[in-house]
Amino acid sequence: MYERSALKAHSCWHAAKVAARAGLTCLFAVAASAAPTASAQSIETAAHFAYLVDLSSDTVLMEKNASAPTAPASMSKIMTVLMLFERLKAGTLAMHDTFPVSEAAWRKGGSKMFVKVGSRITVEDLLRGIIVQSGNDACIVVAEGLAGSEGAFAAEMTARAAELGLTDSNFVNATGWPDDSHVMSSRDLARLAEILIENYPEYYPLFAERSFEYNGIAQQNRNPLLSQNIGADGLKTGHTEASGYGLTVSAKRDDRRLVLVLNGLDSSAKRAREAERLLEWGFRSFDGYPLFTPGEVVEQAPVWLGDRRTVPLVLAEKLTVTLPRSARARMNVSVAYEAPIAAPIAKGRPIGALTVTAPGAAPVVRRLIAGADVEKLGPVGRILGLVEYWLDRLMP
Repeated sequence: MYERSALKAHSCWHAAKVAARAGLTCLFAVAASAAPTASAQSIETAAHFAYLVDLSSDTVLMEKNASAPTAPASMSKIMTVLMLFERLKAGTLAMHDTFPVSEAAWRKGGSKMFVKVGSRITVEDLLRGIIVQSGNDACIVVAEGLAGSEGAFAAEMTARAAELGLTDSNFVNATGWPDDSHVMSSRDLARLAEILIENYPEYYPLFAERSFEYNGIAQQNRNPLLSQNIGADGLKTGHTEASGYGLTVSAKRDDRRLVLVLNGLDSSAKRAREAERLLEWGFRSFDGYPLFTPGEVVEQAPVWLGDRRTVPLVLAEKLTVTLPRSARARMNVSVAYEAPIAAPIAKGRPIGALTVTAPGAAPVVRRLIAGADVEKLGPVGRILGLVEYWLDRLMP
């Protein structure tokens, strides 16, 4: 076992050959500091269900019953909105397209956009009616316009959720109206929010709009954190007698974006206070640390009988880790691979792994790939390489 800094990329040709003879795996590691620190403490919440994730590094900061399916109430309207966003981006639907208002939509109770039966409403207005006003009637107009009936649309929602990996979700309607079979987990809601934020930046700002007026009736966005100046810019509240008060919310500060899902709180006031408290905790107690950019050389790995002595090992994607601030000083970055690597080597070939560890944080493991092609030496080159190998073995 050999140790050295994974960040300096000094030559290790001799060490790798010795390791290969011994049948060892090279492990190169660096500790930022050896000073002991206390790991971050977990945080409690009064919510029955909770999930907080840092999207900049896909790091879960806290969770409570996060995979348990539960009644999402109006938070499930985020899925209804996604079904619209997907069609808008694909070009099969436009903001100026209109859908007719049925009597079923007009009669629907609960929160309303206050549509008029027999009228036609643009997709753009329907989106605001769902996002800002949480209109159940608007959701039914969309469901009937896209699938013919609310039941058929709910089946499409469930199928699409499964395709997206939302395995704890099942939809019976487009609104989140109480039904024992209509469920989502906190983790699924957070993942759904991430999809909207990352894949639909042209439409996501609708979630930050504070108010919307339709049919002469102005309504305020129900998201209580939009006015708190903490970086919140979406997404959706929910409430029923069965589910309690819930919220899926995202906030961005500098290069960090957090998504928080809460459900099962006793009041709207507790929902607002708890959401703000947990977001503040997430931003305050953790920080993001950029380590490598895509294609940046992490390590030069020795090559056996190739037209170059080493091959660069790189990451396909950028690597940022989120750690408790108190754990930063004890972060370890290690690289592991079998050495030397026999030529030929194709660019992009998996070679090894990079692992980041720190107290109070789950290990982060990323695959390392070859950053360049390496051709196999010709007959003469291979002979010279073998001669070098045996001379090296004979050296004391």
